[in-house]
Amino acid sequence: MKYWLALMVVPEHDQLIDLARHAEACGFHGVTYADHLIMPTAVDTPYPYSESGEMFWPIEAPWPDPWITLSVLAAHTTTLHLATNIYLAALRDPFTVARAVATASVFSHGRVVCGISAGWLKEEYDAAGIDFASRGRRLDEILAICRRLWAGERFAHTGEHFRFDEVILRPTPPASVPVWAGGMSKPALRRAALNDGWLGLPLGVAENLEIVARLHAIRQEHGLPLDNYRPCISLAEAMTPDAIARLEAGGIGDMVVMPWMPNPWENERFAPEGADLRDVAVKKAAISRFAERVIGA
Repeated sequence: MKYWLALMVVPEHDQLIDLARHAEACGFHGVTYADHLIMPTAVDTPYPYSESGEMFWPIEAPWPDPWITLSVLAAHTTTLHLATNIYLAALRDPFTVARAVATASVFSHGRVVCGISAGWLKEEYDAAGIDFASRGRRLDEILAICRRLWAGERFAHTGEHFRFDEVILRPTPPASVPVWAGGMSKPALRRAALNDGWLGLPLGVAENLEIVARLHAIRQEHGLPLDNYRPCISLAEAMTPDAIARLEAGGIGDMVVMPWMPNPWENERFAPEGADLRDVAVKKAAISRFAERVIGA
């Protein structure tokens, strides 16, 4: 199992470099970072991943640009992989997306993963002047354009959302950029199956295995290989050796974790109860304990 450290719940952005370097030293495969283009101050759209429908972060939470952030982290690490989880690409145009991802790939020597989703926050789309209802189709068209730009092609394009004469992008990524798609809806899972990986939500072992089996079936229907497909999950139950073995047997080899954050499913705590989770030393100690007890086990 490859473990990714989620940095989306770290509002102390001055700690990110230190945490990324420590994660690399402790044997983590990568780090992930999240995205919002802008945060509306009046939100009526229910947050789909909480029972109450409320966001778990304050309106004032910082959202640095994810590709600039990951490029900074790449400059301070050597082997650590860097993924967006997730990037709201449909809130941008394809050229902005393609150039940002390609630049991060160039400066990281090919260590980036482009994790995307259509998103849930209608007010954010409204603020950007982009139609919320067609965001999935817009995202798919952006991804198709980006893949051609990353490949260094000269091409023109006429589609539902974008039309342009012949263009070319430079620099191109030094390695193929994997695209992992998040979400649980039927269109989101189809998008994940037809790209390079799935970014899951917190689910139990059985639920994760059932979804990945569906993704594999879709890929097989389209004649796509399974050997390089990368579901990256978040586990909502105890992280026991048996659970990990079952996930790996089902084709799941990547997992996102936040060792310092308490959760109701963990079979052991990696940060002491009552510890100040804003403290970088507390976070680093939890990362070290997780690495020793899980990664190094």
